Amino acid sequence: MSILRVHLQPGLVLCSVGNAVLLAFQVDFDGKPDSLFFSDGQRRIDFVLVYEDESKKITHKRSDRKKQKRKRQVYESNLINNGLQLEATRSVLDEKLIFVKVHAPWEVLCTYAEVLHIKLPLQPNDLKTRDSAFNWFSRLFRVDENIIKPEQEFFTAPFQKELLSNFYVQDKDTFFNPATRSRIVHFILSRVEYATKNNVKKFGINKLLDTGIYKAAFPLHDSSFRHLSTDPSCPSERYLLYREWAHPKNLFKLQPLDFIRKYYGEKIGIYFAWLGFYTNMLIMAAIVGVGCFLYGCLTKDNCTWSQEVCDPNIGGKIIMCPQCDKVCTYWNLTITCESSKKLCIFDSFGTLVFAVFMGIWVTLFLEFWKRRQAELEYEWDTVEYLEQEEQVRPEYEARCTHVVMNEITQQEEHVPYTACGKCMRMTFCASAVFFWILLIIASVIGIIVYRLSVFLAFSATLSQHISGTDAIRKYLTPQTATSVTASLISFVVIMVLNIIYEKVAILITDFELPRTQTDYENSLTTKMFLFQFVNYYSSCFYIAFFKGKFVGHPGNPVYWLGKYRNEECDPGGCLLELTTQLAIIVGGKAIWNNIQEVLLPWVKNLIGRYCAAARSEKVIPRWEHDYHLQPIGKLGLFYEYLEMVIQFGFVTLFVASFPLAPLLALINNMLEIRLDAWKLTTQFRRMVPQKAQDIGAWQPIMQGIAILAVVTNAMIIAFTSDMIPRLVYYWSFSVPPYGSHSSHTMKGYINSTLSVFNISDFKNASKPFSPWFVNQTCRYRDLRYPPGHQHQYEHNIYYWHVIAAKLAFIIVMEHVIYFVKFIISYLIPDVSQKTKSQVKREKYLTQKLLHENDLKIVKKTMGKIANKIIQGVDSTFRPKAE
Repeated sequence: MSILRVHLQPGLVLCSVGNAVLLAFQVDFDGKPDSLFFSDGQRRIDFVLVYEDESKKITHKRSDRKKQKRKRQVYESNLINNGLQLEATRSVLDEKLIFVKVHAPWEVLCTYAEVLHIKLPLQPNDLKTRDSAFNWFSRLFRVDENIIKPEQEFFTAPFQKELLSNFYVQDKDTFFNPATRSRIVHFILSRVEYATKNNVKKFGINKLLDTGIYKAAFPLHDSSFRHLSTDPSCPSERYLLYREWAHPKNLFKLQPLDFIRKYYGEKIGIYFAWLGFYTNMLIMAAIVGVGCFLYGCLTKDNCTWSQEVCDPNIGGKIIMCPQCDKVCTYWNLTITCESSKKLCIFDSFGTLVFAVFMGIWVTLFLEFWKRRQAELEYEWDTVEYLEQEEQVRPEYEARCTHVVMNEITQQEEHVPYTACGKCMRMTFCASAVFFWILLIIASVIGIIVYRLSVFLAFSATLSQHISGTDAIRKYLTPQTATSVTASLISFVVIMVLNIIYEKVAILITDFELPRTQTDYENSLTTKMFLFQFVNYYSSCFYIAFFKGKFVGHPGNPVYWLGKYRNEECDPGGCLLELTTQLAIIVGGKAIWNNIQEVLLPWVKNLIGRYCAAARSEKVIPRWEHDYHLQPIGKLGLFYEYLEMVIQFGFVTLFVASFPLAPLLALINNMLEIRLDAWKLTTQFRRMVPQKAQDIGAWQPIMQGIAILAVVTNAMIIAFTSDMIPRLVYYWSFSVPPYGSHSSHTMKGYINSTLSVFNISDFKNASKPFSPWFVNQTCRYRDLRYPPGHQHQYEHNIYYWHVIAAKLAFIIVMEHVIYFVKFIISYLIPDVSQKTKSQVKREKYLTQKLLHENDLKIVKKTMGKIANKIIQGVDSTFRPKAE
């Protein structure tokens, strides 16, 4: 075997063993901590690979170390064969670590820019832009343009190497920005082979990271976030992002979206653009929600039915039937006085107005976001991204062993599975998702059984006496204790199931083997949201639409599983309990997510910096600083999207029970933007820049939530709150022929909604132990005929009037809001006229500069050939001179 040594530069030696080129030597760190270049100071570092020197490993067998070293050497040699340039440097702090710096030369960048159809500048944008009428106002909240200068706008086109002269190339070093360079290098890293086993090629940096051959792979941050770079040629964009975006002082400033996109790529940029837009739209919803809340606070003292509950002469004389079998005792209606006052705040006319408003607001949000998204698609050159640029996932390519005929091209192509195999995979994945959803429903049923069984314990422990006036009994009722503890347990179960299902969903999606990264993320998004939807919202749906609805009456109660007596609502309904459930889940979720997303990475980095400082006070290069930051994870911002969309569901689906939800969401999102920004700029390695045309599957998910929200809010007002029964009583049953009052009034409402029960009609299984010594009757929450009536304990006419009114209300409210939503969707175009003009102008320029120039050259060439042919013909047929 011949070994050839080629010295490319001082300190860097490449060995050729047969046809393989191996990196054989490293260069020393030059002592420049902020340098972003190779040791020659010319070639920019586009990516960094980190591995542990196999000769210094002590945890693996020698044979395993040799295999790992061989795979790494083959991989690096293939990188060089693909045109990349490598330079290795040993760690300053840990001599076992070696950092391989990767540089892509100009020729490689041009070649792969054409392969990836990357859009690059043709000429500066010459369309005049008209300032908005609110431009002067928004300028107050913008980032100072002297610090972060606005990006120059260009008309762009997919890059073509042979048409390089038509592109706007002023400097080859800056024509491809660092984000684009890193993206191209990562594309190569993901597709270079490192081994072949059983005629199956193994390739890609992700597999090498998973097997531990490399410990990390990442693009570099351009500077420290604490101070400007000491290198005068470095723009210190990370420092500027931290100072003008991530710092808490910028809480009320607009985000520098173009600058974020330039540094992190379109995928990060579109997330923060969407989150900022959603937060801005929440301002109006929060204002209206606070107004409705204040309206409830101001009118609660005029709440007649609450006054009757608290009145000793009315509520104090109403004795309620036990709410469970045997151990529960009779209780006084005035015990619910405080909860009825709170309920008046949320169960008011303002809630109805707010529910209708939110149904319209969510449509405005989605329609205006489509317009904003279309603008960003054009400005960030992602209009035709999915059709042109997106490449097949390496994991998909590696499994392509079956040959099929493409129906369009009529050519053979390789796929990872047959039609039957794909059907089996989809069936298995759907079954697995369905199984886990059933598991969540089972956990929800478990929580319901807990509520039913523990209510008995609380009823026995928190013994209630009709004459009791203790302060603690005033607030800590068995219903309250059961509701709060069940909500806390439900929250814990939700979080535990989240952790388990997250791993299961990834395994299922990996097995499904989607073709592109967008397909992969959309598939995972759908699975995760289906799970999260059931996990987070099921308990709320139970309280809103099932609790207290099917309880029977004291003489014939309804039982769960034949054993547990169904729960009843308070005399004021279950609306307050639904509000409590929402507050605990939303608040607990926000705290938990912030701990998980911010506190844990900060603690890990703090420990890492402390250990590094304890080992050495040496000057550390930029790549080693970045290595000790936390990796962002394979799914990137998936969990941030999931968190916000779940919050969007809480804000819209159950807003009729909690008008302050938009305000809490607004406050949370203002902090979330800065926390996410702080996390990205200070705690995590720089993400590989990725393209994204839109927010993906989250858009149709939000549209589905918006449609469902109209139904849920209408049903909450109709069936969970007491608004419809009160209106029916006020307009029909407070006056003759059903009522005794001379004019419409709410007086007597409580008495009319509590039915009478004769205690002698108790069954032995449910008869209370406590003796009764005053009357022979008690009251319960329902609309039924009293004992002694020919239809005793059957639903009365008031009940059927209420049911008819509830159904009519749902139908009217749904149709009105859906009609308004349709009108709004029709009136607001998805793409603004300004964006349409810019797209047409860009297509015109592309055709003119790239295609018409070629045609001119062809015509010019063909014209010369035609002239020569004509001249030849003329000379042939021209008469000879005599």
